[in-house]
Amino acid sequence: MKVIAINGSPRKKWNTATLLENALEGAASEGAETELIHLYDLNFKGCTSCFACKLKDGKSYGKCAMQDDLTPVLERLKDADAVILGSPIYLGNSTGEMRSFMERYVFPYLTYSNSVPSLYPKNIPVGFIYTMGVKEEYMDMFGLRKTIELNEYIAKRLS
Repeated sequence: MKVIAINGSPRKKWNTATLLENALEGAASEGAETELIHLYDLNFKGCTSCFACKLKDGKSYGKCAMQDDLTPVLERLKDADAVILGSPIYLGNSTGEMRSFMERYVFPYLTYSNSVPSLYPKNIPVGFIYTMGVKEEYMDMFGLRKTIELNEYIAKRLS
């Protein structure tokens, strides 16, 4: 089993990274091969809406056509048996890097068909770890529950 964690925080040793490392340690204790990727170490951009990933029979059908530091990460994720995404909440959402990553990771696999809703190669669990400095009673006021629900919905579309 291979578990890959994606750190969407600019900090490699603070709360989000620490929680991701702990989750990976748990997976490793069960025999999993693990990897932690820090998005802020990579030079990449979000989806450019080129739609090359949507062209049936095209060379990039079902995968992002952009070539940058994120390309090899997206390739490794195809072999993962589980993915853990971690991000602090900035201004009511995941970090910009995490959002850009999610665009590039999820969008190429989505189809405009009910019969085959996803081109993802296999059904895998995707977990989220969020860190934030807001009290629970303010989560609804800031729309954070909706943000979390949206991210969960997006992840479910992969399977």
